[in-house]
Order: sequence, then structure tokens, then C-alpha cells
Amino acid sequence: MSIFVDENTKVVYQGLTGSQGRFYGLLNRDYGTQVVAGTNPKKAGTDVDGVPIYASVGEAVEATGATASCVFIPAPGVKGAVIEAAEGGVEFIVVITEGVPAHDEAWFFNKLQRDFPQVRMLGPNCPGIISPGKCNIGITAGHIAKAGGPVGIVSRSGTLTYQALYELKQKDIGCTTCVGIGGDPVPGTNFIDCLEAFEADPETQAVMMIGEIGGSAEEEAAEFISTSMTKPVVAYIAGVTAPAGKKMGHAGAIVTGNKGTAQAKMQALAQAGAKVGQNPTEAGELMVEVVASL
Repeated sequence: MSIFVDENTKVVYQGLTGSQGRFYGLLNRDYGTQVVAGTNPKKAGTDVDGVPIYASVGEAVEATGATASCVFIPAPGVKGAVIEAAEGGVEFIVVITEGVPAHDEAWFFNKLQRDFPQVRMLGPNCPGIISPGKCNIGITAGHIAKAGGPVGIVSRSGTLTYQALYELKQKDIGCTTCVGIGGDPVPGTNFIDCLEAFEADPETQAVMMIGEIGGSAEEEAAEFISTSMTKPVVAYIAGVTAPAGKKMGHAGAIVTGNKGTAQAKMQALAQAGAKVGQNPTEAGELMVEVVASL
């Protein structure tokens, strides 16, 4: 199986008529994803390479039965796009856009929690989600992922998401679903959400978790692993050499004093029973050992 999306997921692309939305939307369609619609109120009634364009997500859902949306709207418009998608009836929203103001993120995160509890949002500022061979929503290159399980992947880092997929493919290990949750301060979906879903998925037999410096999400995930995970977890934390007090790439990747350091996160995960790699390649090698023991 897979988590959150599968071959039955129908996706509407908010921003399909833009250059990036068109490029990745059609790439995802070529992969096999059911890209059923795009939205642009100024171009309703047209199409992008055969994909119909509607004025709103609600109209697209009514016409096509779309169950998910992918947001390629520029940062100032993401707040409105997310709420439009939720009000339009989709159940899963993937926000690729980076640079979304943290205030906006906090606002629509809480708006969804309060008024649309049935809707899951992934991102903002994330690579998206891929269930290899079934569905690819976002900017992950499909050819670097091997289908067939048994490993689930969840990562804060986009680049390391790709490396994890490729490391496992090189070792002939398939993936059930790979989720890039993004590194912004207010992610719609977090490590625990994904770990819980992987724990419940019968085809996922092991999990690779990739974190980075900043915040407390990895420590919270470690606590969940120690109390609620029966499946083995391999982890890697990026940022071992990052200096304290400096933001490193992602908006959420800031270390203050001894809080949020890679060392603290690695220690917490190891104490929780996860196998912790010192680099992405070592994490891949540890997963080979885990899969061999299943």
C-alpha cells in the first residue's frame, strides 16, 4: 500500500498555467499521476496540453472528482489558494511554493485545523509526495524511486529526500511512499503524522527518517518512536557542523544554544531505538541491514 496518495488520487494543479506548474504538472501526468484539472480564473475554459482549466478548485472538483490539489501559486497568493482548495472539497493539499510568510502559514494551518479537520496539507516549501509506480505530486523526479516497498521515507530536506530515494534504489530497495514535509516553521504535516501512517500501513515494514537542525520536531518524533513504533527506523540528521545561532537554508533550521542541534537530535533518536547514520550513504547502508533482517 501507500500513505496519503495512490493510483486513485485525482489531482488539480493550482497554477498549472504558469511555467513551473505546467512543467511539473505534465511531468507528474507522464509519470502516471491522474492530473485531471488546473485552475486559473482568467483562463477558465482553456486547457494545458489537454488538461482542462477551471476558474476555481470547487468547479474542478465538481467536474472531475479531484481529491487532491498541488499548489504552484506564488507565495503572496498561497494563503488564498490553500483555503480555496479546502473550501473546494479536496482532502489533500500539497504546497510546493517556498517563501510563504510564516504569519500566513500559521494562519492557514490553524484555519485548516479548526474548520477543515478532514483536510491534510503537506508543506509549504516541500518537494511533495511520491508513491512510486502509483502517484507523484510535486517536484520529485520519478525515475530515482523504486516501487514495491518495503521502506517508507519522511524527510524535512528536499535534496536529501531525493538522495534517500536514490540510495535505496541503488541498493535495489523499493519505497511504499516518500513524503517531503518541508523545512518551514509551520509544516502542515509533521514527522509524527507520517510515522503514524507508516506504522499503520501493512506494506511498509521499515521507515527512513531524515531530519535537520532547528526546532524540536525530531525529538518529538523520537519520543513517538520509543512509545508507538513497532517497525524499525533508520534516521539521519543534517547539519552536524552547522554553527549555533545561524539560520541554515530552511526557515525552520535555526539552532539556539543547545536546542535543535544535530547532536541532540541524533542522541534522542538513538535512545529511542532508531539506527542513526552519520551521513546519507551510511543511513542507506543501515537500511540495507534492516531490510535484510525483516
